[in-house]
Amino acid sequence: MYGKEIKKILVSKEAIAKRVAEMGEQISNDYANQKITLVCTLRGACVFFADLMRAIHGDVEIDFIAVSSYGADTKTSGEVKMVKDLSEPIKGKNVIVVEDIIDTGVTLSYLKKLLLAREPKSLKICTLLDKPSRRKVTFEGDYVGFEIENEYVVGYGLDFDQQMRHYPDVCVLSPEVYEG
Repeated sequence: MYGKEIKKILVSKEAIAKRVAEMGEQISNDYANQKITLVCTLRGACVFFADLMRAIHGDVEIDFIAVSSYGADTKTSGEVKMVKDLSEPIKGKNVIVVEDIIDTGVTLSYLKKLLLAREPKSLKICTLLDKPSRRKVTFEGDYVGFEIENEYVVGYGLDFDQQMRHYPDVCVLSPEVYEG
């Protein structure tokens, strides 16, 4: 199905669908009879966000935010830049930030601090993938889909130079692609 740019499928679309349903059920139970504001971190989390949103039972509002520490590179710059802020205030709301991957933790630490200053009722982080071996700061997600090793992954919203987001599986990119 994939070309030579893909080393292997790391997480299949079937495994993703099963885990997203489980995460949606857990969030639904944790916030039973409470309104939730899901915040999608653009762009990588958009596919996961859409699937997760449909897996949650209850009253869900949505918003979008974009921050970046990568630009067009494959390595974080360590400097976080706000690209798009939220459209609505979150004061007094139950907020769940939906992220594609926790890598170094730098971007999400910045984002969490920024959002906590806006006084939400609660703030949780939900991520499809967690790569703890790459942490530069102490950071943990509240809802984690899969813990993965230190490999460059694409698909299911994750990209390499804005390509391969549309792949239905999470795949490991061949090193020749990003090192070449």
